[in-house]
Amino acid sequence: MITRRSEYGGLRGKLFEIDWLLPTLIFMTGLLGVAMIYASTKGVWDAGAQQHLTRLIMGLSLMILIAVIDFRFWFGMAYPAYLASLLLLIGVEVFGVSVNGSQRWLDIYVTRIQPSEIMKLAVVLALARFYHDLPDWRISKPTGVLGALIIIALPALLVLRQPDLGTTLLIIAPGLMIIFLAGVRWRIIGSGLIAAAIAVPLFYKFGLKDYQRERIWTFLDPSRDPSGASYHITQSKIALGSGGVNGKGFMKGTQANLDYVPENRTDFIFTVIGEQFGLLGGIGMMALYMGIAAICMIIAARMKNVFSKLMIAGITATFMLYVYINLAMVTGLAPVVGVPLPLISYGGTVMLVVLAGFGLILSAHVHRNSDLPRGAGLLL
Repeated sequence: MITRRSEYGGLRGKLFEIDWLLPTLIFMTGLLGVAMIYASTKGVWDAGAQQHLTRLIMGLSLMILIAVIDFRFWFGMAYPAYLASLLLLIGVEVFGVSVNGSQRWLDIYVTRIQPSEIMKLAVVLALARFYHDLPDWRISKPTGVLGALIIIALPALLVLRQPDLGTTLLIIAPGLMIIFLAGVRWRIIGSGLIAAAIAVPLFYKFGLKDYQRERIWTFLDPSRDPSGASYHITQSKIALGSGGVNGKGFMKGTQANLDYVPENRTDFIFTVIGEQFGLLGGIGMMALYMGIAAICMIIAARMKNVFSKLMIAGITATFMLYVYINLAMVTGLAPVVGVPLPLISYGGTVMLVVLAGFGLILSAHVHRNSDLPRGAGLLL
């Protein structure tokens, strides 16, 4: 990794300062996605693989552009980005497009966007800015704790109404991790865990839709409806098991080629990897993800200000939660909640938001010596 200061100024110097190992690993992971989408569509290039490659290149270009822009600009945009994303979520509530019973998208004529994906990044930025501006002595005070919880709760409730439980979890979990890393006292954390334990059964009874409760029962007993609610996970396990250690080879997966596994180019694309490249292929994929996360955390450790440290930790946690929830879902270790495998699953908004997040991490690294003012933001 490049650590010494560049002798060049301007754009050339900033490009020199980028830790290029991170974009390289991201590009390799994205190319794996192109290959797996190509395989899952039986070798039809323009049935998803071509679009995925185009989005990958566009996203990487966006990532580098974000990286070279002065990090103080992104620092100043933390709250405006959060408020704009919140307005988009309200727009989904009023004008959103419904697909398969879920109202998650906004039609902007040229394309459709999913504001909940943008909000994952916006919540991290807002919380990082909140704690950057908050004096240390107020972190565990009621105003400090409630302020952070409000930043998380407002978008989480809107997304839950869509309904989208997976995205709701991906907003709440990194947000709570940032609260923990900010230094909230253990007694408050303990009280929160007790409150959560009490709230879970209530949320199950009154907060979930019937089909979401069905998914939980399917997770607990996959054999109860193998041709109905359990079909996805049953076929997923068959595909993964048939791959063995070495896999059947590229384009030779029968479960994918015969369309036994639904959504095998999106949420269940790991079954294609497991069937064609086996356990070793899955380990190789995880090595790419762990390498990306490790570089991000090394960058975070070098940061000198609270905003950068918490922002990088939050973005990295969100990215790895995508991976964890998807793999747990596909292997039957968690209920099916509709979370894609980042950089590999087919999907436009997720790809661009994930790469924009990495662009912010690289921008923090490039401008790591910039001074960020404290106490100038919105305090509750």
